[in-house]
Amino acid sequence: MTTNHVPIIRTVAEVRNQITDWKNQGFTIALVPTMGALHRAHLSLVDIAAQHADKVIVSIFVNPTQFAPQEDFDRYPKDEKADAESLSTTQTALIYAPLDSEMYPSPSLTSLSVASLSEGLCSNSRPHFFGGVSLVVTKLFMQVQPDIAVFGEKDFQQLQIIRQLVRDLDIPVDIVSGPTVREDDGLAMSSRNKYLQPDERLVAGQLNKILRKTARSVIDGAPIDETLLDAEKRLIMAGFDKVDYLELRASETLLPITRLTQEARLLVAVHIGKTRLLDNCPVVQ
Repeated sequence: MTTNHVPIIRTVAEVRNQITDWKNQGFTIALVPTMGALHRAHLSLVDIAAQHADKVIVSIFVNPTQFAPQEDFDRYPKDEKADAESLSTTQTALIYAPLDSEMYPSPSLTSLSVASLSEGLCSNSRPHFFGGVSLVVTKLFMQVQPDIAVFGEKDFQQLQIIRQLVRDLDIPVDIVSGPTVREDDGLAMSSRNKYLQPDERLVAGQLNKILRKTARSVIDGAPIDETLLDAEKRLIMAGFDKVDYLELRASETLLPITRLTQEARLLVAVHIGKTRLLDNCPVVQ
């Protein structure tokens, strides 16, 4: 396996100087925003980015503004050395890993909200979350000024919000999505999977299986409300502690739908132990 040393920079000034130099040479720039704790799904986004641009920047920043006080900001997995080693096997040209003091040198008085798309789903239990995501992503776009940015489909509501944000603010960045990368049993890869105890990990493998069976039932014409209610019961019977939501939404607008007359997404969030898991799958006739 070929490896290369990937430089790490910490400041807005450094990243802007490097971007200016690359753009003066005619290079296109792709950004892959991450919070570190990188795994194969992140690396797949880097591979996609490298197919669309000459230079790939991976940002690593655990963004405090998207965590509520009771959430896992302090224990979120962090291992920059391991992340850099993982990226050395990819076509990453630069790691941008700013400190909190660089990203937020003073308390931010600016907030961003994307109406409609931010309503319901993850916002029900994490009302602060998408405001924090929208703010940090916009800051990264302004700092790095990429031509392309790549996000995973696992966080589907987030992906659609970022697409709308870019459209509404006329940010000159093309948003490219990467498919959800899964473990052998179908569990969507996530940095938080590290929290799962062995018995919880066995249960977690049932999430995508139940989700896909539910999607198949909807496609086959089963009543949507009854099918979703039955699926929630099956999730609890499988060993999940709580279902945050299990909903069928229009893919583009994320509005709730009761009849399958357009391309849709089945989206789910569940709790098991101390871990919250997300997944989704397309539902297309």
